[in-house]
Amino acid sequence: MNQSIIDFNEWLKLDLRVGKILEVDEIKEADKLYKLLVDIGSEKRTIVAGLKPYFNKDELKDKLCIVFTNLKQRVVRGIESKGMLLAAVNEDESKVILISPEKDIEVGSRIR
Repeated sequence: MNQSIIDFNEWLKLDLRVGKILEVDEIKEADKLYKLLVDIGSEKRTIVAGLKPYFNKDELKDKLCIVFTNLKQRVVRGIESKGMLLAAVNEDESKVILISPEKDIEVGSRIR
């Protein structure tokens, strides 16, 4: 495992929040991608995520997850994606699980 050591001040730059997936939509001709509408407390954001091989739409809808909110926006398949969901992925990428709060907590809660 190749790791880069970061200073604590770098960690503080990350804005990680509890989000709730409100909508899950197919993206035309995309085998791996969903278009998600995610509530992060202060706003609702569109996020494009490569979760289709691992989750069906019903498994994702209303799920609490951790969202990297201050990641630079990018356009994926013509859709502006404003964040990233955090997930654990095994070595061969055959398993993916979304990182979510252990217990119920308010949407928008900060991860520290």
